[in-house]
Amino acid sequence: MAFDDPFVLAGKTYRSRLIVGSGKYKSFEETRRATEAAGAEIITVAVRRVNITDPGKENLLDALPMDRLTILPNTAGCYTAEDAIRTCHLAREAGIGTLVKLEVIGDEKTLFPDVAATIEAAKVLVKDGFQVLPYVTDDPVACKRLEDIGCAAVMPLAAPIGSGLGIRNPWNIRIIVEQSRVPVIVDAGVGTASHAAEALELGCDAVLMNTAIAGAKDPILMAEAMRLGVDAGRKAFLAGRIEPRLYATASSPLSGLIR
Repeated sequence: MAFDDPFVLAGKTYRSRLIVGSGKYKSFEETRRATEAAGAEIITVAVRRVNITDPGKENLLDALPMDRLTILPNTAGCYTAEDAIRTCHLAREAGIGTLVKLEVIGDEKTLFPDVAATIEAAKVLVKDGFQVLPYVTDDPVACKRLEDIGCAAVMPLAAPIGSGLGIRNPWNIRIIVEQSRVPVIVDAGVGTASHAAEALELGCDAVLMNTAIAGAKDPILMAEAMRLGVDAGRKAFLAGRIEPRLYATASSPLSGLIR
């Protein structure tokens, strides 16, 4: 952004408010190009699906500008709290760090999170010294409990993972934003740049996406569009939009008209 509006997450400052995923691309090279076009400084990596621990095999991290990126390991594919906790420890042992995206899936068809298991895993991981970013439903009560546990942010979904439907319940997202003392990052369901802009216009601190970029006909161009959408949404939020009105309001003064 051209103005000073840093995004602070787990004590570290970032310029970009767009977090991207690393899955579903045609190649590691396309992943790198899309990440750069997005201007992203944080990229998520599924520990159970992508090799980031075995130097003897093709490694995604070798294709990324590690000096400019924060790697955010996630627990995608975990269906129990125990599996998610174990996966986070694996990432830390591999030297990736303690900042983790926590996913505990509760339903294989919808990929909605298991909120109870997510809270259970978050309690253990926070106690074990992790900075936890939990993927959760757009439930203000669940988000508040995760914040109270000590999570570094909350990540309510916009819509089901990979659906591209955009924010289905903006009212809940607004409540979560208003009550939260930690960053709110919309995660899952974004489909296009206007959805990203809407998330930031609602006051969310950042947005995370993967399929919307990787699944586009032109992922590199879509990554750029998402970057612009996030920037526009944040600036619109800071600028303070006019209140919506049912009836028209004249743009020009009604007094002093030329007769």
